[in-house]
Amino acid sequence: MEDFKSRLYRRCMDFVLQRIDTAETALKQAQEASNDDTKSSAGDKFETTREMMQQDIARNKNLLFDGQQNLQLLSSLENTPSAGDTVRNGSLVNTSKGIFYISISAGQLNVEDRQVFAISAASPIGKLLIGKKAGESFSFNQNEYTIQDIL
Repeated sequence: MEDFKSRLYRRCMDFVLQRIDTAETALKQAQEASNDDTKSSAGDKFETTREMMQQDIARNKNLLFDGQQNLQLLSSLENTPSAGDTVRNGSLVNTSKGIFYISISAGQLNVEDRQVFAISAASPIGKLLIGKKAGESFSFNQNEYTIQDIL
């Protein structure tokens, strides 16, 4: 299962790097569009367009910042030893209702024909998992989960 966890880690890393690349490209395009925009005789239209471009730039900067934070978090998990008996960041948690990788919020990932939910420790279900041990149960969205093992 350790090899599986390594492949899952790489899949999350690819997810983050793709998001960063997309945000950087969108930011560059928004900045270029803003620089290319020249004032026309329709002043109000120009100001509205300029404001929309600034909002687009700000949104892409936020996406880039989030991506960089996720990259930093994920990088810190690369050499994390097996979680032992308690769920923490970097844990791969096998439950009665699915597999969860406590890392970044990447959603459902398919690795080796298995569905894994890459979730943040700060997510609602992540908060319920952190600190739990194998054999313990918790309830989420009216579903009962039992932790079978932790890697």
